[in-house]
Amino acid sequence: MSKSKQGGSGRAVALQYGPGSGAPVIVASGMGHLAERIVEVAVDSGVPVYEDNSLATILSQMELGREIPEELYQAIVDIYIYFLQFDPSDPEKYRRERRERPEAKQAKE
Repeated sequence: MSKSKQGGSGRAVALQYGPGSGAPVIVASGMGHLAERIVEVAVDSGVPVYEDNSLATILSQMELGREIPEELYQAIVDIYIYFLQFDPSDPEKYRRERRERPEAKQAKE
């Protein structure tokens, strides 16, 4: 799940990846109230939500049922790593740890 909020009208995209799939597939996409509902369903189902404005914008322009293009694989790998490290009792833990890493601090300087 990737989402963004831009000027009050949010955008959300849900991806699904299963055994035998070549790449993750876009299974839901929407803006505004539909985006809010997509995020709500994800949260209610225990699916972590990853926020990336640029990625959500790109993915929301693609057709439902389409595999993500190879050019976006690295971005999806970053989300997968986030999911592997996701702690439901502390949803912001991974983001906090990323901000505290030395390479993240150097990039800001």
